[in-house]
Amino acid sequence: MTAVISVAGAAITAGWILLGLLVLYWLLGLVLIDERQVGVVVKRFASKSLQPGRLVALDGEAGYQADTLAPGLHFGYWRWQYQILKVPVTEVAPGEIALVVAADGAPIPPERILGKVVDCDDFQDARKFLVNGGERGRQLGLITAGTYRINTALFTVITAIQAPSHGMSPGALFVQRVEPDMVGIVTTLDGRPIDPGEIAGPVVAAHDNFQNAQAFLDGGGRRGLQEQVLLSGSWNLNPWFAQVEQVRMIEVPIGSVGVVISYVGAAHVDVSGTDFKHGDLVNVGHKGVWVSPLYPGRHPLNTHIMKVELVPTTNIVLNWASRTESHHYDAKLSSITVRSCDGFAFNLDVSQIIHVGALDAPKVISRVGSMQNLVDHVLQPIVGNYFRNSAQDYTVLDFLGARSQRQVEAASHIRTALAAYDVQAIDTLIGDINPPGELMQTQTDRKIAEEQRKTYEVQEAAQVQRQQLVRQTSMADIQQQVVGAEQGVNIAELKSNAHIKQATGEAEAIRLRSIGEAEAIRATGSAKAEAYRAGVEALGAQGYTLMQMMQIVGERNVRIVPDVAVTGAGGQAGLVEGLLGTLLRKEAVTLPKG
Repeated sequence: MTAVISVAGAAITAGWILLGLLVLYWLLGLVLIDERQVGVVVKRFASKSLQPGRLVALDGEAGYQADTLAPGLHFGYWRWQYQILKVPVTEVAPGEIALVVAADGAPIPPERILGKVVDCDDFQDARKFLVNGGERGRQLGLITAGTYRINTALFTVITAIQAPSHGMSPGALFVQRVEPDMVGIVTTLDGRPIDPGEIAGPVVAAHDNFQNAQAFLDGGGRRGLQEQVLLSGSWNLNPWFAQVEQVRMIEVPIGSVGVVISYVGAAHVDVSGTDFKHGDLVNVGHKGVWVSPLYPGRHPLNTHIMKVELVPTTNIVLNWASRTESHHYDAKLSSITVRSCDGFAFNLDVSQIIHVGALDAPKVISRVGSMQNLVDHVLQPIVGNYFRNSAQDYTVLDFLGARSQRQVEAASHIRTALAAYDVQAIDTLIGDINPPGELMQTQTDRKIAEEQRKTYEVQEAAQVQRQQLVRQTSMADIQQQVVGAEQGVNIAELKSNAHIKQATGEAEAIRLRSIGEAEAIRATGSAKAEAYRAGVEALGAQGYTLMQMMQIVGERNVRIVPDVAVTGAGGQAGLVEGLLGTLLRKEAVTLPKG
């Protein structure tokens, strides 16, 4: 029970304390503003009233006050006199901008549509805005990404999230981004009118690429299309002040130059010289055809105020025929129809090669306006009329027969004619010639007959030559036999001479051998005679003869005693014995030894 009484007493005490605080809070006029809030003060009554047309009080008048309450505890704002509106802070997301509409301030001058930019801490100081002459309505200034404490009684802030409720696209409040290889062409919506005779406002210095709109206006910027362009990058642009259209950079390919025709710039001053009488050229930055061309590369030009004519600096082939080159300058050209002096009409295919120098390109464009005009209004009549005129001096067959000469003459004439237009004619080539069919049929028949005649002549010559070949072949065969016979005679003579020589040699050899043998015999006989003489003198004639006989018997194996002796006493028995002895001797001789 005691505990319950204690709790009840504590609650009553806390209630009295809270009530006391509320009474004190009310009596002291306390106001607490959170960190993410802005306190907008409304004064319910005051001794002074706002002037007519004013919404925000600067001197304590009744109504919305210019000064706001910052985060924290504030005293003296009694409920019976003040109403405190706690509004959230204004946030602008990264990559976005916010626009501002002022509900109070000086009126905007008639020549402008946006309120001028004044020093007011990005619209966070309403008092400064009003004191410094800020103007009511849509503001020239903008708010970039960040958090701001803004008096919403004076300023309405439009962010991307709130854009649809204000009749705008959220994309209009994104940071303007110009893509690579692109150019931003700017059109401003505020400023002085463009001077008469001009199509774009001149370049104004020191406005940070239209991001400082007030500097643009203070520098004399004009509303409308601008000469200056935005290059690749991100830009904080007020869409109420400037609109941007992105176009591609001008690309001049290799093998070409770009001739600039500018519709804005400094006054037109011709710098082409007295010798150039068919157009005029100006320096870069002036109105007219610039004397200096653009060379290969990418160029950030404003194509709304300038025109660039591409001029190939390589050789250009133009065909007066059914085919067309990739550049398509000759798309409208066709075969040239000419008429000969003998009344025949026929078609010519012609190719013309031209060249335009880089420094001559501005002169060509100044004279004819474009490369297509050069082809259509200069080359087509020059080339076509030349061949039509020249064909009238020849028959069809003469024209066909002297085609190369006609080509040389055409090249010379066209080269001279194009030089007056600062165009070099490299060469003129005649392609197919299409004469009338009936004329060509007669020529074909004549040619066939002539070729047949030539064929017969060739065949006849071949037969004659063949006869000569047979005759020569026969003679060659006979000649071979003659040569063989002559060679046989020569060989026989050579053989007989060889035999004679051989016989002579053998006879001489025999003679010499006979002489040698005779001399040898003579010498041998002399030696024997001398030996006989010496033997006789030594042994005597009878003794020496006996010795010679014995020597002969020994040298020639002469048997003095017979191998088998047969005596005469036995008669037939002796003969039989002799035969047996002979047989036995032969057997003894034939038996092997030992």
